Amino acid sequence: MRYSFFNLLKQSFNGHKSWEPAWKEAKLKPHYDVIIIGGGGHGLATAYYLAKELKIRNVAVLEKGYIGGGNTGRNTTIIRSNYLRDESAKLYNHAVDLWQDLTRELNFNVMYSSRGVYNLGHSLQDMRNIERRVGANILNGIDSEVVLPDELKRRIPIMNTSSKTRYPILGASYQKKGGVARHDAVAWGFARAASKLGVDIVQNCEVTGMQVQQGQIKGLQTSKGEVQADKVGIVVAGHSSVLAAMAGIRLPVISRPLQAFVSEPLKPILNTVVMSSQVHGYISQSNKGDLVIGGGVDGYTGYSQRGSPHTLEHTVQAMIELFPFISRVRMNRQWAGIVDILPDACPIVGKTPVKNLYINCGWGTGGFKATPGAGHVFAHTIANDEPHKLNSALTLDRFISGALVDEQGASGVAQH
Repeated sequence: MRYSFFNLLKQSFNGHKSWEPAWKEAKLKPHYDVIIIGGGGHGLATAYYLAKELKIRNVAVLEKGYIGGGNTGRNTTIIRSNYLRDESAKLYNHAVDLWQDLTRELNFNVMYSSRGVYNLGHSLQDMRNIERRVGANILNGIDSEVVLPDELKRRIPIMNTSSKTRYPILGASYQKKGGVARHDAVAWGFARAASKLGVDIVQNCEVTGMQVQQGQIKGLQTSKGEVQADKVGIVVAGHSSVLAAMAGIRLPVISRPLQAFVSEPLKPILNTVVMSSQVHGYISQSNKGDLVIGGGVDGYTGYSQRGSPHTLEHTVQAMIELFPFISRVRMNRQWAGIVDILPDACPIVGKTPVKNLYINCGWGTGGFKATPGAGHVFAHTIANDEPHKLNSALTLDRFISGALVDEQGASGVAQH
């Protein structure tokens, strides 16, 4: 249906009552083949791929708040796959490949923009790490290159590349296929597509307990009553340890607030994404003109969605040095998302010690970029009770066996 300007204005006054909902608000049924706990991007993507590719339609997504109201709507939307280790690089690159066609796949504009991502180097050791990572990416078939300061200045004229700054820029890695997408649209697109395939999306439904009998998950207690399930997947980002504890599972994960803020809208001035692990900051410009700026995590465990002023101050100082014009720009709003961080800076995507209970957690600052890829392999894992080849190394028991996937040296800026 097409809407004229006046029709849109009319709808805004009557609360859009005549608009068809993007997805059906379902009531909780007594039993499901699969229940996904968490209505963020990963949870919705998992439900979508379960229904579409694996033909499991008796699926529910339980969200304690509203769709996209958690970490999916509280991130800086950067998409890239230039990680060092084969295991993580290939999974993230699977996600990047899916991002390319996601708008058509979901029939919903997720506003994916392949504008490239730069990771800056400020020291000789930074540049050694960059060259090592670029080489590893090329061997894995991932587009990547090393860019030197003169070329950086030509590509991003507004960036301060002076050698006299506190953190002089010695070069950068660049992934052309990297970029950004609209976080809300990703959640809405997967929710609508999953709902059309018969998935029940139940909002304002908090899981308060788990029914485990003889080492196997049988059902859940929720704020809307009890529900039975053959299989359950936990995909709740910053609250993974809380949900896992309900089933008697202790995770090697810590949860911390991750900082971000946006500026007032500006005319187009930055057509790419710039990241710096040394100064713990990254920046891009949204389609609306806002400067989207991310910082590091707070240095303590917590669930506050505000974050700490001193972390913001550090990020602002660094960004003003890289982009001096920011000192004259007003900031509109600030927030924090809650991220799960694991010792090796790689996620857990797989089985748990409780039979038919699966978990997807520990993405740290990299969760959004992995959304379609993580949902795809997690759905495969749940349906087949065996991991996909791309997440076969990302098991919970690697923290017992010692077979860690150590991505710490090439992880997102906020996990150092």
